[in-house]
Amino acid sequence: MPPAVEGWRPWARDSGLKFGSSKRNDGSGSSQIFDLNYHMGPVLTNNITLHTIWYGNWSMDEKGIIKDFLMSLSDDVDSHSSPSVSEWWKTVALYTDQTGANVSTNIVLGSERDDLYSLGKSLTRLTVQDAIKNAVTALQNPLPIDAKNGTVYLLLTWKDVTVQDFCKAACGFHYFTFPSIVGNTLPYAWVGNSEQQCPGTCAYPFAVPSYMNGTQPFKAPNGNVGIDGMISVIGHELAEMSSDPLVNAWYAGNDPIAPTEIADVCEGIYGTGGGGGYTGQVMNDAHGASFNLNGGHRKFLVQWLWNPTLNACYGPNAVAHH
Repeated sequence: MPPAVEGWRPWARDSGLKFGSSKRNDGSGSSQIFDLNYHMGPVLTNNITLHTIWYGNWSMDEKGIIKDFLMSLSDDVDSHSSPSVSEWWKTVALYTDQTGANVSTNIVLGSERDDLYSLGKSLTRLTVQDAIKNAVTALQNPLPIDAKNGTVYLLLTWKDVTVQDFCKAACGFHYFTFPSIVGNTLPYAWVGNSEQQCPGTCAYPFAVPSYMNGTQPFKAPNGNVGIDGMISVIGHELAEMSSDPLVNAWYAGNDPIAPTEIADVCEGIYGTGGGGGYTGQVMNDAHGASFNLNGGHRKFLVQWLWNPTLNACYGPNAVAHH
């Protein structure tokens, strides 16, 4: 079995990386800065089905914000005004497998399951996989087990659930389940609600850490700091899970234990000019809330991704330079 911690792809939101001068890319860098390589593994080229586990005491309103974001990813529902969530996903779809097939733009919500703390309120990286096992082996209404290319699992933990490395090294991560635990190799992502534990770290810029005196947080577009903060983390992990589901496809360098993937390099960048602690140019709605994407009847703020064609971080709200 791979190492229990190092083998996962944690998404670090390190303060020096996020706010300091060590920012890996300012949105104008080249592939010489971000040495992205294809390691010959699969990407999610079939229709992508998301099965969701709601771990904890989730409200319908909280679920609704997240589900609206997930539903607006698909190219099939691209009726939203630009810049849209589905346009944002088109950057992910630029990544291909060995045959030249692209990551799918057809994303559908599969089954979902509520889990009221079956493993308690403190999870480790391994018991995250136990929670997925519980969901797919439940006696009543289990989540479907489908190991084919395109089926992924999303474990979302409520604000009172602690997870190993949450707030310290990760706000979310993706990996794949071990057959010895779950019975199959299934790509999955975990993302936590940081509202009670570390909003200044994992829900930034809707909350700011205490050391950033004088910095005003952005107003959350859906009125929920924890959930609005989760949206960008969910987008981050889905983008990387789709382009690197088994951690052997698209990442920088040659170390699969700690790869830098397509969202890592653009961490903290939400608009043109972003980097070094500045979000970049974003928009404000009539109520003063900040966003950069439209999705359904909602607005979202989602980080940019590495565009392999432009060799730069990019999002559909980019401002053209003349």
